[in-house]
Amino acid sequence: MTNVLPDATKNALLNSAVSGGLITSGIALALHNAFPPSAGNETAGGSPAYARKTVAFTATAAAGAISPSSGLPAVFDVAAGATVRSIGVWSSATIGAGTLIASSPAGASARRAFSMDASDLAGDLLQSPAHGLAAGNSVLVWATIGAGLPTGLSEDTEYFVIATGLTTDAFKLSATLGGSAIDITAIGDGDVQKFTPEVFAGQGTYTASTFSVALPG
Repeated sequence: MTNVLPDATKNALLNSAVSGGLITSGIALALHNAFPPSAGNETAGGSPAYARKTVAFTATAAAGAISPSSGLPAVFDVAAGATVRSIGVWSSATIGAGTLIASSPAGASARRAFSMDASDLAGDLLQSPAHGLAAGNSVLVWATIGAGLPTGLSEDTEYFVIATGLTTDAFKLSATLGGSAIDITAIGDGDVQKFTPEVFAGQGTYTASTFSVALPG
């Protein structure tokens, strides 16, 4: 049996993270060239130079999430040639330092459920009514509580929607832009989430207007 955490439990866990010092006033947002964020894929350089942006979080969680009370919108300077794929929440304002607390893909849309049954397996087809995806979109997939992803797909991996097999209610994924469909060898289901990497051909800015740390389940 799988249990789902109610908001009261999520709030208590997040409040404990605040009182225990994990989520403090020294928290900073950072931009990363890949998902998931790591100290090794943080963007850097530029003129004006890129820097992390500090935020202060509320002292009390609500609805299973905790949000910054100050520091937003956060406007980052970004160097030419960078691609922002994710935002990391770090315990330090120093580039490359601290502990990663939370993260989000850049320009993320809401997650949508998808499924695959035995009749879809041979065609590597994922079913999601009115999914709204288009060929070339970057997506992530997430396992849902009590279920497993189709074998061949993994969390924390950027996939691309391909034109082959794409309909209003179904889609296929590739490991590369415009590539062939991933060979899925066992059925499963989960959530799909579109996100929008931002490519900087020249020096520019990236704005994080909203951000919250939420617990799944």
